[in-house]
Amino acid sequence: MDYISGARDVEVVVIGAGQAGLAAAFHLRRLGYVPDQDFVVLDHAPRPGGAWQFRWPTLTYGRVHGMHALPGMELTGADPARPSSEVIGEYFTAYEDTYGLRVHRPVHVTAVRPGPEPGGRLLVESSEGVYATRALVNATGTWDRPFWPHFPGQARFRGRLLHTAGYRGPQEFAGQRVVVVGGGTSAVQHLMEIAEVAADTAWVTRRPPAFRKGPFDEDRGRAAVALVEDRVRQGLPPRSVVSVTGLPMTEELRRARERGVLVRRPMFDRITETGVHWPEGAREDGVTAFEADAILLATGFRPVIYHLAPLHLRGPSGGIRMAGTRVADDPRIHLVGYGPSASTIGANRAGRAAAREIRELLEAGVPAAA
Repeated sequence: MDYISGARDVEVVVIGAGQAGLAAAFHLRRLGYVPDQDFVVLDHAPRPGGAWQFRWPTLTYGRVHGMHALPGMELTGADPARPSSEVIGEYFTAYEDTYGLRVHRPVHVTAVRPGPEPGGRLLVESSEGVYATRALVNATGTWDRPFWPHFPGQARFRGRLLHTAGYRGPQEFAGQRVVVVGGGTSAVQHLMEIAEVAADTAWVTRRPPAFRKGPFDEDRGRAAVALVEDRVRQGLPPRSVVSVTGLPMTEELRRARERGVLVRRPMFDRITETGVHWPEGAREDGVTAFEADAILLATGFRPVIYHLAPLHLRGPSGGIRMAGTRVADDPRIHLVGYGPSASTIGANRAGRAAAREIRELLEAGVPAAA
């Protein structure tokens, strides 16, 4: 019998079928839960591949940093010259088929609400109906919520203003003057390939970029994750793991720096009709303007959690207080691919941890905190 008229009862709903969602589904299945019977995976994307399927074609698999295999299946023999969207899309497809995860797509989740009984089932409202679930794994990532900072004067800019989410490769900037904004890996990748075809480029960041020397070993990785984890434990909005790891100084970056491509400029104070402007004295060379045809914002993404708003999970500091992958105030809800588990290796570990905690919750029948 349905718990609520018209709703389908399941033990667990997994929202999202990227790295974190598939990892959670794998571990739920491994613990004995049956896909499409005990749990369902809902994914809004048109095909397998998570956010990778939307990456720009020039991001080849060989240029991907830190792609870790999904649990139980290695990614082997991939051509490093192929687009990462194709390689990882095919890998995710094979993974879903091998483990029979039966992902529902495209399904759009519009809201998750409390059920009529405190600590009872959660109601997941979606484009294919309502699910009444005892536990929720939210693995919606960040790709659908690009961060667009506001700059004075940007509405008057006559050129093109775009975000990484809309970037399709350097060819569209051939012969143009381009400003790239952002200090992360994507910004640097965009900058280096655009510089090959553009008339001129300018690289702008809020803070001096931190280039990392030496290997990123386990100790460094644990330290970086710990910094992000501490924020979400306190209920603060998460920072990405990448933001605390720094940029790896690869041979490609060294060559670009030697060619003068990686010349960082401080943040401009406004956008003009024809480019960007710095206040007097902001730049050591005394330049106050850069004429631009395009401004590319590689300014990152924010967690996609708007559908969780009816649960009132955010605290006074603007974030969600976490205990590992679990929402501290509600053991029914796990956020994977959020905060410290936003990296691919972190997502795998988070998926395993969430599945194990959910099994304990379901077997104990412990109600959630009111």
